[in-house]
Amino acid sequence: MKYLFIIQGEGRGHLTQALSLKSLLETNGHEVVAVMVGSSAKRRLPAFFDEKINAEVIRYLSPNFMPTPKNKRSPLLVSVLYNAMMLPAYIDSMMKIQNTINRTKPDIVVNFYELLCGITYGLFHPKALMMNIAHQYYFLTSNFEYTGKKKWQFRMLNFYSRLTALNSYKILALSFRRDIWLFENNIVIVPPLLRPEVLKSESETGNYIHGYMLNSGYVEDLALWSSNNPKQSLHFFWDKKGVDPVTHFPEKLTLHTLDDTLFLKYMAGSRAYATTGGFESVCEAMYLQKPVLMVPTHIEQECNVMDAMRSGAGISADTFELDKLLNFLPQYKKSESFRQWVLLANEFFLTELCYLPELSAGFQLSF
Repeated sequence: MKYLFIIQGEGRGHLTQALSLKSLLETNGHEVVAVMVGSSAKRRLPAFFDEKINAEVIRYLSPNFMPTPKNKRSPLLVSVLYNAMMLPAYIDSMMKIQNTINRTKPDIVVNFYELLCGITYGLFHPKALMMNIAHQYYFLTSNFEYTGKKKWQFRMLNFYSRLTALNSYKILALSFRRDIWLFENNIVIVPPLLRPEVLKSESETGNYIHGYMLNSGYVEDLALWSSNNPKQSLHFFWDKKGVDPVTHFPEKLTLHTLDDTLFLKYMAGSRAYATTGGFESVCEAMYLQKPVLMVPTHIEQECNVMDAMRSGAGISADTFELDKLLNFLPQYKKSESFRQWVLLANEFFLTELCYLPELSAGFQLSF
């Protein structure tokens, strides 16, 4: 079968999922005809993705969360206003998506949580079936209960998720754990899609804290903490443009630009992991049995963190309070159940993506 990948390219999670799925499909005799990646002009596509995807990569502008002036948390209203002004560019992007589908003629379009792909299917009804993959779809199921205070933002997040899946044939909701109910409407709960390199990694307990920052403004907090704790080594990754591959700060803080091989090496040898609440790297840390501190920057990550904590990943904080992470280490309990769940991923994805009944039309997700 022929597949076209369309990826929401903010952060690294959807990109590494796409790399993993492409390898799985091609190993089993299928073809990925092209890869489309949507992102803002303010982000750069990590070099590791270009180097490893080994396919035609088509970039386009796509909606995204905007950071605050200090480049930390993402205010929803500012993001909505900015993306509204970008509407003409996004219309051009949808035309590019439609034209690419017509040109490459895939059997299935795999949508990694890309809004413009969902809207394209809602408006233009391309012939190829669309299937959606993301952890965010788990929040649409009855298995997830939001217990925070931002109820209206949670409803907006789920509305956004539904827009990414307009006319979707099937939705694969990545989950930290295997719940009792694996199927709900056209949503199938599946294991995280981790890279083969993660599954092969040997975990060791080093003397440094590993980390990832989606927004670079947190570096001030880290530099201050490092100056007050000069004996603790910190190795963090970021995707800031125009910086050297390695940036050394006073004391023992080192920042690295995104490199998937180096990222995994530091993860496997770390004492603990601190991140801004993304799904993929938390899963990698859980598989390698590293305690995690999560600092959510917007409602989507807040939900990720709630779900991860329920699965025993670690703790949360409003900023990179590394003292809190260090104090948590004696309480952290390793678990084999997550690792066993992850090892079922190949079976789930091949079944759901490659064995499809003949249908003349996709499922229309209702509101």
